[in-house]
Amino acid sequence: MDYKIGLLYGDGIGPEITKATEVVMKAAVKKHNLSVEFPVYPMGWEGIKEYNDPVPEVTKEGLKTCDAWVFAPHDSASYPEPHFSRANPSGTMRHYFDLFSNVRPAKTYPGVNSRVGEADVIVVRENSEGSLPDRNMYRGWGEFMPNPDMVILNCVFTRQATERVAHEAFKLALKRKKHLTIVHKANVIQWSYGLFRSVICEIGAKYYPEVKIDDFHIDAMTVHMVRRLKDFDVIVATNLFGDILSDLAGELTGSLGLGPAINTNATQCMAQAAHGSAPDIAGKNIANPVGLMLSAVMMFEWLSVNRNDKVFAEAADTMQKAILSTMEDGILTPDMGGSESTTGFTDAVVKRIVG
Repeated sequence: MDYKIGLLYGDGIGPEITKATEVVMKAAVKKHNLSVEFPVYPMGWEGIKEYNDPVPEVTKEGLKTCDAWVFAPHDSASYPEPHFSRANPSGTMRHYFDLFSNVRPAKTYPGVNSRVGEADVIVVRENSEGSLPDRNMYRGWGEFMPNPDMVILNCVFTRQATERVAHEAFKLALKRKKHLTIVHKANVIQWSYGLFRSVICEIGAKYYPEVKIDDFHIDAMTVHMVRRLKDFDVIVATNLFGDILSDLAGELTGSLGLGPAINTNATQCMAQAAHGSAPDIAGKNIANPVGLMLSAVMMFEWLSVNRNDKVFAEAADTMQKAILSTMEDGILTPDMGGSESTTGFTDAVVKRIVG
């Protein structure tokens, strides 16, 4: 089969780490004889300058034809009005393509100092509703101001959205330690977070009885993660809490720059590192590409299952081994305690892929 994996270079360090990831992916697909096209679509400042839109229609229409895509960081905080006040590119993509599941692993890696010892967790974030106003409404915005001194935020929790992300989390737990932790705030926000917790428990009892379920309030969970992250496996949380906890897990295990992620619906996958665009180091050739590279590994693994093509799993394994062995050999970017450049690290990974 022929596949299409889109590339969106983004802002800040986005072009550097996306091109690094592109080189690694192309080396892997060539090694495994996969037929993949890599079209490039504008996003971020490139889209604003050419189309007056950070995610222009040409990009959306192009991505509809793709099996998956690599989505770089964006610097939406620097966008001019009206773009600054609108949904950022990440929120736009997740809402437009209904990418309801955001999977963010965090684990200790070779050559990188962990703050919590050995750990290996996955945070599954419900991606379509909750407290984030850019994606919790079919039309309109979930946040409004009746007067200059008042803001009202609508938080949306539905059985449908909770059920579908619960299935994603339980499927991951089945492949791992069969342990799922629900994070919520049902002790004080009883109806909404209570619904989130109870629906997940119902899904677990009905479809995944072999998975152990526990739950913690969000404030307690942050403490438990700092003290004993190794005791957790798959963590499922609402949109806002999942965003916070995945960043915390990434930093505890070494660096947010190492944090990979994928956003998925039933048919498409968006690889997107957990970190931002780091405009302060853009263009210096020192950005860490590992988070986005490992996101591409996750994307290939997802394609292997979703497209029923085991060659993608083989290519994913090749990429991951090359990335990790490079780190084991002490070839690290400055944020990981090394002195290697972005391109130098990438060259070392590619060398291990081609053999």
